[in-house]
Amino acid sequence: MAIIPTPEQAFEILKKYNKEPFHLQHAETVGKVLGELAKTHDAGNEDYWKAVGILHDIDFELYPEQHCVKAPELLRENDIAEDIIHAVVSHAYGICSQVEPERYMEKLLFAVDELTGLIGAAALMRPTGFEGMEVKSVVKKFKDKKFAAGCSREVISQGAAMCGMELQELMAVTLAAMQA
Repeated sequence: MAIIPTPEQAFEILKKYNKEPFHLQHAETVGKVLGELAKTHDAGNEDYWKAVGILHDIDFELYPEQHCVKAPELLRENDIAEDIIHAVVSHAYGICSQVEPERYMEKLLFAVDELTGLIGAAALMRPTGFEGMEVKSVVKKFKDKKFAAGCSREVISQGAAMCGMELQELMAVTLAAMQA
């Protein structure tokens, strides 16, 4: 029988396939952000959203060339529910997956995956980290194409549109969730 893991169970499953501290930290960050966003968009389901965020890159470390192709196999090995598998695979829609995000949570995952990387990189450049960081700082880093060049501005913009948000609004809610 398929399960919906707790965030703690999701992290244990993730660690079976991921060892690099960067990947583990990214999974935790995306999970925490989704959990925070669930408070506003799907109150009572914060743990579910958080678990999805934690599991979203489950196959990336072992199979970077087959990202989101191997994920269903790994998740099914762990009896993970099909709706979580859909969410995980849809987070890379148009990049390495043709599974479109349908639920609002999936669209937010698509949007914040890259954005958390950009905001996290910006925090590393500041002596106070996230403390006191404002959206205008994120916007400035977003406009600097050389800063955190691996974070796709196109995907972030597409994600904001997919969620029905202005880019700065997405930045504001993601930053607030990361600061929480």
